[in-house]
Order: sequence, then C-alpha cells, then structure tokens
Amino acid sequence: MTGPLKGIRVLDLTRVLAGPYATMLLSDLGAEVIKIEQPGVGDEARNFGPFKNDFSLYFMSVNRGKKSLPLNLKAPQGVEIFLKLVKQSDILVENFRPGAMKKLGLDYESLKADHPSLIYAACSGFGQTGPYAQRRAYDMIIQGMGGIISITGEPGRPPVRVGTSISDLTAAMFTTIGILSALHHRHQTGEGQFVDVAMLDSMVAILENAIVRYFATNEPPQPLGSRHPAITPFEAFESADGHIIIAIGNDALWAKFCEHVNHPEFITDERFRTNALRTANHEQLFPIIAGIMCQRTTEMWIEALDAIGVPCGPINTIDKVVNHPQVLAREMIVKVEHEITGSVEVPGIPIKLSKTPGRIDAPAPSLGEHTMEILTELLGMAEEEVNLLKAEGVV
Repeated sequence: MTGPLKGIRVLDLTRVLAGPYATMLLSDLGAEVIKIEQPGVGDEARNFGPFKNDFSLYFMSVNRGKKSLPLNLKAPQGVEIFLKLVKQSDILVENFRPGAMKKLGLDYESLKADHPSLIYAACSGFGQTGPYAQRRAYDMIIQGMGGIISITGEPGRPPVRVGTSISDLTAAMFTTIGILSALHHRHQTGEGQFVDVAMLDSMVAILENAIVRYFATNEPPQPLGSRHPAITPFEAFESADGHIIIAIGNDALWAKFCEHVNHPEFITDERFRTNALRTANHEQLFPIIAGIMCQRTTEMWIEALDAIGVPCGPINTIDKVVNHPQVLAREMIVKVEHEITGSVEVPGIPIKLSKTPGRIDAPAPSLGEHTMEILTELLGMAEEEVNLLKAEGVV
C-alpha cells in the first residue's frame, strides 16, 4: 500500500453505497481496508447491476482495493474474531441503522473501554439521535426530505431526482472528513472518538444558497432549470447543434460578452447593467441571449468565448466525459484487473497529493477472497482452523 494513510487499518462493516464509498476513499489514500461481509451472501450491492461475467460492476465501483472477510457476527466465534481484529485496527466504519451494532454488543460504547484509541464512524440516514433516527433511508428519500429535489428540474414540471446518488456520496465524503479529523485528534492526544454522520444532515449542509435565500426572502426557492439563482447569465442555452453553458459571473465578463456579440448597448442598459439587475430581469434577458446563442454551434461558441475569457462549456454525455483529454490527463479513468471480470474501467482519485499520492492498484474483492490471508497472517490462525470455521459458516 502507498499513500498518506499507509499503516492505517480499517474494519469496514458498510454496505451498498454511502459507507463503502467512504472506506473506498480511505483505501485509495493508502489505508488497509478489511471489508466484513455476511457469509455466503456478502454486501447486497453484489447483486446490483450492471454485471460483467456475473460480477457486479456497481459493487466494483465503490469497493476497489479492499480485502473481503465473511464473518458471522451472530456466532460467538465470529464475535471473538471480530474483537481480535478491532484490537489491531485504527478505524471501524459501519452504516447500519442506529442500534444494530448495540444489539451485537459491538457499538462504540461497548468497544471504547478496551479500545480507547479506536475511531468508530457511523454513517446512517438520519444520524444517531433525533426522532427519525430509527427510520429507514435511501438516497431518493433523503433527496426528497432534504429539499434538493424541490430546487431541481424545470419550473412547473414534476419532481426530478439529481442524476447521481448525491445524498449517499455527500454523506460518504463527510464521513471521510470526520474520520480524518478524528485521526488528527488521535495523533495529538491518543484518544479515539465516535464520528456520527447522517445523510439528511449532509443534504442540508450543501443547500448553501437555497437556505440563505429562504431566510432572506421568507420564500421557499423553486426549481430554475439550469439557471443559477443569483448570477445571470449563468445557464445552458441552445446552440445551433446542441447546448452551450455560459457562466458570466461579473460585470466585466458581461461587458466582454456584449462587445463580442455586437450588442454593446446592453452594457449600460438599465435592465442589465449589473448582475443584480440581470438576475431581477432574467425573463427579459433570457430570450435575447437565447436568440444569439442559437446562431453558432457549441464548438464555435466555446472557441470564441474562451478566446475572450468568458467561461463556457458543453454538456457532455458520459461517453464524452470518459474520453475527455482533461479527464484522461488527470488520470480520472483507471483500469483495474479482476479475476472474474477481466479489465474494468473505474473513476480515478480526485485528490492529487504531491508527496504521498494515493493509487488504485487492486479491484474490488470476490466474496471471501482474503479470508485465509487475514486470519492466518493477521491473527495467526492455522489453515486447518480457518477451513473448519468456513465449514461451520463462521467465515
């Protein structure tokens, strides 16, 4: 393992998306991640498509670089093995509903007395406290409850889900931030601690502009399509062959744009002179700009506006994203080799570190792939003992 977290061991009891994405980030940065799974079944995400040679690429996309150890935590021998692993680990991450680990006697309060340096992170739908703590949560539900769907989509149209599982992924990133913060504290004091992250909290945290707009106006923000709520023009327009996004974030850029499209009169027009005026008069401005932008192709606009320093860009489909020269130059598409799937492309690491870069050098594990390695090398068990535990369904 390489990376800034080399030497850190993580016990990963997470499944599906939010938790696995958090532990994947830790793995990408060099931590050894031991994924604890249910014997014979594994993480339920192993059953989610798409598949390649009957192996889930959904599972592959968020579990790369981890080691798989099936372990029955309802069996006394399974608990015994787990506690031995806790003793040799730095971080435990789980995303069960609050109380599930307590029923097993493996919650933070039960473990911290014997493992005071343990960092225990729990990522759940609603957090460990509050009246909704025990409710079940999925990304779509949290997107709705957290308000992001209410400001997504076109005005007057039915509700639209954000096109990625944003509440899961946001919670995963906040969980990772919490874990790294706790690691820093432990480095200074030797103390571990409990990290509590909720998907709903995470959604509220990223509603920066929407929340302040509500408190400023006492009016709930509504969907605006591709338009920015406070900067104008800052949205997608139809071009001659598709769409073009322009992002004119200040009055100097507005002047450059107006000069370029041969409408210098708009620079001093009292309706559009400042960003605040342009935003207030969006209904009048939009059709004017739309009539201009449809006269050239997307590529022609990008070349022309880029030359004068006006931010702009296309709306790329995913096939264009994964082949984009900037994406490839930043190593954001990486190939991994798996014994079942063969070569698979996965997203790269977005965190670029100059001294201790992370790397992706292993695929997601097959269920139980590392059982023998972990139990013999880490816990010193004999192969015969491990084989017996397998036969008994403990591992």
